[in-house]
Amino acid sequence: MNTFLLSINWNPNPELFSLFGFPIRYYGLLWAVGIFLAYVIVHYQYRDKKISEKKFEPLFFYCFFGILIGARLGHCLFYQPEYFLSHPLEMILPIKFLPTGGWKFTGYEGLASHGGTLGLMIALWLYCRKTKMHYMEVVDMIAVATPITACCIRLANLMNSEIIGKPTDMPWGFVFERVDMIPRHPAQLYEAIAYFLLFLVMMYLYKNYSKKLHHGFFFGLCLTAIFVFRFFVEFLKENQVDFENSMNFNMGQWLSIPFIIIGVYFMCFYDTKKFRK
Repeated sequence: MNTFLLSINWNPNPELFSLFGFPIRYYGLLWAVGIFLAYVIVHYQYRDKKISEKKFEPLFFYCFFGILIGARLGHCLFYQPEYFLSHPLEMILPIKFLPTGGWKFTGYEGLASHGGTLGLMIALWLYCRKTKMHYMEVVDMIAVATPITACCIRLANLMNSEIIGKPTDMPWGFVFERVDMIPRHPAQLYEAIAYFLLFLVMMYLYKNYSKKLHHGFFFGLCLTAIFVFRFFVEFLKENQVDFENSMNFNMGQWLSIPFIIIGVYFMCFYDTKKFRK
């Protein structure tokens, strides 16, 4: 049987609609949904821990800009430094300057999860300095919500037909028509499913064992699970930039290794004798 006939042709219009001349894309919408869901989940944890609304209010601002700035700079500097260092305004502004003069609105095409994670961690440190909250308590709460946001981001990549997988003869292969007519692993969907399942595990552990688990456990579990899965799923993905073709591991894998080490440390070794009261 021709497995191509069993594959899924995938060619959604990445633009949902236009608002006052600006395109509203699935990519941006799913990012917004992911951050909103995280906001709701973290808010629930603040109320559950009886932390004041005054301390919660500025959290969204820090998280949103920390993730956005970190993810954007991460993509520009990790994956395309030669281009963006010579076009620095395009790092900051969601536009592309045209060779013929002028510019066009593109949105932020290129956001790296490793950079977003690092940006978030720095932003939370600044937030904790301002609110006098315990850093590990805050990052643990954020960690519980992070997988659902990661799930939405990978669905956004799927709607954009980007970060595609390698060719496959599996019947669930996706033909990304905007790229080519070859059935490929839907690596974005693999990640989205994995992160959603991780979110369910995190919520179960929070509701049933949060008072017994040490500070840093949820943070460590989140980093370890996400980036271990990310490391292995990269074997099913096409390299994003040409220089990765000469590397034993691609950029995403190399960047995942430090986060895995940090995650294992906080999950297994950090503060293991001091439990939450």
